[in-house]
Amino acid sequence: MTWQFLRRDPAAAERFPRDVQELQLFLGPVALDQAIQAVPGADTNIPLWILGSSTYGAQVAAILGLPYAFASHFAPDALLDALGIYRERFKPSAQLDHPYAMVGIQLVAAETDAEARRLFTTPQQSFTNLRRGKPGQQPPPIDDIDAFWSPAEKLNASRMLRYAIVGGPETVRQGLERLLAETQADEVMFVSNIFDPAARLRSYEILAEVARSMPTSEMATAGTV
Repeated sequence: MTWQFLRRDPAAAERFPRDVQELQLFLGPVALDQAIQAVPGADTNIPLWILGSSTYGAQVAAILGLPYAFASHFAPDALLDALGIYRERFKPSAQLDHPYAMVGIQLVAAETDAEARRLFTTPQQSFTNLRRGKPGQQPPPIDDIDAFWSPAEKLNASRMLRYAIVGGPETVRQGLERLLAETQADEVMFVSNIFDPAARLRSYEILAEVARSMPTSEMATAGTV
């Protein structure tokens, strides 16, 4: 319904690779006979990324030789397949001569595992409300998540959030190590959907502390966190 209201053409996805190439053209040097110019974008040569949540985006990024970011918190089932396709089919381009992949992950870090699990009930409720057709603002954390959802809703939310890293500093370290070993990501982007702003900031601080304490050999796999 939203798609129709915005008057979007469902077939537009098929033109996406051409749209990316057109954008590259407008951000590149202006040709002598170029009738339409991007102002102020012309000749900025801004590096482009393909953000995807399916294997289609991985194919586009590979064919065009662009870096690829995958939203695993949207489509966890396709994460490893998408990364595999991207790396196998990658073709060097003027922007990038080798595959470069980023993975987006949910992070909820706190001083203890128990506190992190409580804070994590916010995204758990949000995913469940979305499936119930009741999206809205992030709800505050609750003490008993099992009293909130049905067994089927728990199963679905757990599947969607299975790559999330939730816990205290040591648990976060172990989760990050597993993520890097499994995905071989060059870069990782974390989002902390935590209700309290102070707790959200602390979550990122804990992640930074963990990342700084990890051996260089381990962090070299990720490149950037």
